Amino acid sequence: MPNLRLGIVGLPNVGKSTLFNALTGATAPAENYPFCTVDPNVGVVEVPDPRLQYLFDTIKPKSGKIPATVSFVDIAGLVEGASEGEGLGNQFLTNIREVDAIVHVVRCFDDPDVTHVMGGVDPVRDREIINLELVLSDLQVVEKRIARVERGARTGEKEAQLELALLQRLQAALSQGRPARKVELQTEEEVRLMRTYNLLSSKRELYAANIAEEDLAAGTNDLVKKLETAIAADGEPAEIVPLSARIEAELMHLDAAERDEFLKELGLEEPGLHRLIRAGYHLLELISFFTAGEKEVRAWTIRRGAKAPQAAGEIHTDFERGFIRAETLAYSDFVETGSLKVAREKGLIRSEGKEYVVHDGDIMLFRFNV
Repeated sequence: MPNLRLGIVGLPNVGKSTLFNALTGATAPAENYPFCTVDPNVGVVEVPDPRLQYLFDTIKPKSGKIPATVSFVDIAGLVEGASEGEGLGNQFLTNIREVDAIVHVVRCFDDPDVTHVMGGVDPVRDREIINLELVLSDLQVVEKRIARVERGARTGEKEAQLELALLQRLQAALSQGRPARKVELQTEEEVRLMRTYNLLSSKRELYAANIAEEDLAAGTNDLVKKLETAIAADGEPAEIVPLSARIEAELMHLDAAERDEFLKELGLEEPGLHRLIRAGYHLLELISFFTAGEKEVRAWTIRRGAKAPQAAGEIHTDFERGFIRAETLAYSDFVETGSLKVAREKGLIRSEGKEYVVHDGDIMLFRFNV
């Protein structure tokens, strides 16, 4: 799959753009007033993976290492009524329709010097407002689609009639404030159609709980616990990553040694960025495999459960079309032997066929014929 894309949403002044800047090293405006982020900002960051660094240090390829990446898409802070054009309106929601998952930045800290567009700090209320705006935006998309499909359905077009039935179920759910992902899809065709709509409320959700520095060591506070309870009540799997946007911004300006020392002082093992990316991988059931040789070492992202030809297709469509076999080495076996040559001599490099399910960390060389 292409690099993972995460859309960042949140109310104004919850730390959304500060977090985006910290995550990507970008310079999106982060002033303390609503709607300071006018255009969508996209930042691409590396997926932290010490396995790739180990492969690079051990193999010492000529051209270097190429990590997997995550794109973060930041839009202007939403307010109640955004789907109807309030604030700077629904235009921004269209900018995140292509993402794989939504990252809600919710404020879980009190600070009298940082205004909150809704008055008091309440992450549960903020989450409900954002989710409702996503649902209402989707409702507009679905109703426009219904208007186009109805004509064909009336004339007896079977495909149009089937699509209309799905759209009407979506319309009913969205009208009740229920997200599109709660609508059960009944056929493969409905699954295919659903993908084409790119509905925001059909996407999985991550929560970046922006907490105060003094709460970092504990990794939670009463507001985060309140948010966890509300999400659990919905019965949906969702990842919550507590972090401090301000601290993440400070970490961005430090070199590796300074960053490690600062994290140690805070009682943390790694930056919030790393945990957020890992949470995204876990939520979307993604894994990494590697290609490694004299030229370069590289990480690739695929869905958990993907088979060897699909992994080959991530490199090039010709690799999938002409797939013959995959020479495969488990990462743990590479660590044990310390080289591809020794691993081959010990018979640890396996020849896998089309039905092989790729494991996280597999080192692969594809044989193909086109």
